[in-house]
Amino acid sequence: MKKIVIIGGAGTVGKQLVKGLRKYHYITVVDQQNEFDSEIDFVQADATHLQELMEKVPKADVLINLLNTETKHALEDVDIFEQMTRIFFKSTYYVLYTANQKDIKKVIFASTNHVTDCYEEEGKSILGREITVKDYPCSKSLYGVLKFASEQVGSLFSKEEGMSVINIRIGSVPKDVTREDIKNSERLKHTLLTDTDLVSLFQAAIASDIPFGTYYGVSDNLNKPWDMENAKKELGYKSEENTSDIL
Repeated sequence: MKKIVIIGGAGTVGKQLVKGLRKYHYITVVDQQNEFDSEIDFVQADATHLQELMEKVPKADVLINLLNTETKHALEDVDIFEQMTRIFFKSTYYVLYTANQKDIKKVIFASTNHVTDCYEEEGKSILGREITVKDYPCSKSLYGVLKFASEQVGSLFSKEEGMSVINIRIGSVPKDVTREDIKNSERLKHTLLTDTDLVSLFQAAIASDIPFGTYYGVSDNLNKPWDMENAKKELGYKSEENTSDIL
């Protein structure tokens, strides 16, 4: 069993990962509020402050960065932009820096499919093929731009410090998704990453020995927009449940 620290673990993705990964690993959640039972180690910290991370993040084998915040527009007011920059860019550097200083050898970064959402409409690729990680990043929003920038910071830490950094461009992971939600959303039918596959993909990333890699996170849905072949070949990921199964 490995020691896993999940930063931002109190969100939707974090809760599902904690639930799934705790069967196989020792989990510590770092967040600003505790929403877990006493069996999960919890550390209260604000990841936008480097000193707090340096003081409070425990030694671990793997650090997972799930930091996120709500954003609604392609361009935002300056105050929101500053907040987004703190969470989606500066904190990424702080997390990687902290991991390096504490000799944590692997960081998994929750990126987003919105890094390349210019190539997708209603859950379908407009390229005439699935979108790959080799396609030039093209985002419709600051959110995607900042997430891609954070991916590149991870690349630098991998090259310069010898850390293993895995970027996962997560598809759709709604809270408490139902069969009716999928039936009523054309995009969700194609872009859903089921809870089962979410855990499976992160588990594969944890077990991998890849020094650096970027992968889309989506279940093997019919007409999914993103290519998962590199995740299958390099990480050994296998989708176990898709929207057709649920429907």
